[in-house]
Amino acid sequence: MTTPPRVLAERARTLAGQAVRRAAGLVEDPPPRCEDPAAAYTPVDGVARVVHGDLGSMLVGGVASLFVQMLHPLAMAGVADHSRYREDPFGRLLQTAHFISATTYGSRETAEAALERVRFVHGFVHGIAEDGRPYDARDPHLLDFVHCAEVSMFLAAYRRLGRHPISDVDADRYVAEVAHAARDLGVVDPPTTAAELSARLASFRPELALSGPAREARDFLARGVSLGPLARLAYRVIVRAALALLGRPERRLLRVPDPSWHDRVALLTARLFAAAVRAVLPPAAPQVVESPPSTAST
Repeated sequence: MTTPPRVLAERARTLAGQAVRRAAGLVEDPPPRCEDPAAAYTPVDGVARVVHGDLGSMLVGGVASLFVQMLHPLAMAGVADHSRYREDPFGRLLQTAHFISATTYGSRETAEAALERVRFVHGFVHGIAEDGRPYDARDPHLLDFVHCAEVSMFLAAYRRLGRHPISDVDADRYVAEVAHAARDLGVVDPPTTAAELSARLASFRPELALSGPAREARDFLARGVSLGPLARLAYRVIVRAALALLGRPERRLLRVPDPSWHDRVALLTARLFAAAVRAVLPPAAPQVVESPPSTAST
């Protein structure tokens, strides 16, 4: 009996999706999705589920956020001293991906378990940076910086590479939704609008510098790990697009060229890459929560 073309196409898409996830280091299944509005940690009809569900743009935004985060000498010292990113780069990516998935799609219980794991690990991350200053991963100021760098790059990547345009109102909704997890991790007053996010991130710039560990991390991230030819090509697209998302101050601190036509080409190529990822790993459709019927008299 001949297998119908539709079944063959679906099998091919499944295999391609598995290959993409393996190449990105996502070798484990994500935590289960919570579709109950009353039990979910983040709104089931929220913007965060749209942004975080677009794997292609998330990969670019995630790499861009790492380039920004490494510029804070204290944040970078914690990574250099306590992370095994050189030996197990995909391990760190997988941990971050599971945390984002749990706090975006999980129930309050699932999200709290993920938050508690991060808080526990942070308790061991402290020491003395290259410049002699002490650092502690539980420092609300450092947590704020890492959060802002991550969220701003995820949002920037989706706005440039995502499937659907995001209005300014939806951008504000996104920043407010992800502020929930930031507060629960220890950020005292996370930004709740896109304008606040941009201003907060800019306020950290006087603290940023390319430390010795940051130079090593920059070169490691730009070079990537040994992968197959196709995966190496995709990784180069991701890195170039990630650098294209950065502002001039961050680029100059990283000592990468100022924006040019190469950035436009990189983002165009990344847009095609993100579309290809969506074709084999389509994001789940956002849930629509109906409002209860009004009891007001007419």
